[in-house]
Amino acid sequence: MEYRNFEKLGVSPSLLGFGCMRFPLNEDGSICEPEAEKMLDTAIGAGVTYIDTAYPYHNGDSEPFLGRVLKKYSRKDFFLATKLPIWNVKTLEDAKRLFQEQLDRLQVDYVDFYLLHCLDKEKWQTVLDLGLIPYFEEMKQQGKIRFFGFSFHDDYEVFETIATYRPWDFCQIQYNYIDTDIQAGDKGYALTEKLGIPLVIMEPVKGGSLAQLPDDVTLPFKEARPNSSISSWALRWVASKPNVKVVLSGMSTMEQVEDNLHTFGNFEPLSQEEANLVSQVADAIKKRTKNGCTGCAYCMPCPFGVDIPRNFRIWNDLSMYGNKEKAKHSFFQELDVSARADQCQKCGKCETVCPQSISIRKNLEAAARELNALKEVEHS
Repeated sequence: MEYRNFEKLGVSPSLLGFGCMRFPLNEDGSICEPEAEKMLDTAIGAGVTYIDTAYPYHNGDSEPFLGRVLKKYSRKDFFLATKLPIWNVKTLEDAKRLFQEQLDRLQVDYVDFYLLHCLDKEKWQTVLDLGLIPYFEEMKQQGKIRFFGFSFHDDYEVFETIATYRPWDFCQIQYNYIDTDIQAGDKGYALTEKLGIPLVIMEPVKGGSLAQLPDDVTLPFKEARPNSSISSWALRWVASKPNVKVVLSGMSTMEQVEDNLHTFGNFEPLSQEEANLVSQVADAIKKRTKNGCTGCAYCMPCPFGVDIPRNFRIWNDLSMYGNKEKAKHSFFQELDVSARADQCQKCGKCETVCPQSISIRKNLEAAARELNALKEVEHS
């Protein structure tokens, strides 16, 4: 197993971190605990020492489950990471109560890596207004937190504001070979190098989108490494960056655990030739985009209730990554019927304000046709 040194912190967790938000499930949606425990045991047995969870994962069941499973291991043999759910914090007392609840659920006296969860501009203001940082600095002094950081989901400008506010022990960002110019992205990575903030990476495989891609897109990967999984390329891309100390993978099956252990058990950074192949594949994926919608939402609200940016995101993702099941779930389960593309009344109001000059009405019609076809295939 590869280990990376957090120079300023004096610790060296495993490069592969076990993300505990996608455990296998029972039919009722609860964690399939016997299988999840086997997966954790296999990973830990192979040298994985960084275990990442959060208060809301698995409807609040992830922390208690880990608390039970990890009791069999010496507390000094693993690094435990969890996060404060800022959206549940209205007062400083809420933060104190939730933090103690997390310690109790995890059955530990301290958390190694503690994060302010999912910071954006609004949540960061809450952190400042409620004085949360001084409290958690006090918890660090008391030994209840070893290292204090944050996870992030917003634009680079907000990331820069937060990253430069104080000397953080570490931070966690979404980063992969497609998402290099959204959220923190490449600019955020460069800033953390400059500031000396070690990085933990989430979504290295973009929620699984970079694990299963159209065959014509991944041909360069298959030709270069016939026996390597498609997801291993995404993991190696981000892990080849020197300031990346931990790469989180939310593993759902034993097969995924074993594949990741193969990738990190004898880790090989990308060669320059392989890095060029990743760039080639990234370009091929992006060229499959149906339109140039940036999600700016200038077209909203639609007078008839259509969620234009959401429809285009589902449509573009289907074309780029070829994941029909995910697109079908997003369109038919996550999107209200009234917000779907086929509810467009072609009034044209949206097109008068679109900065990208997209033919929104024609594109919504095409999106509706292709996405509805996924349902028709199911019933054929």
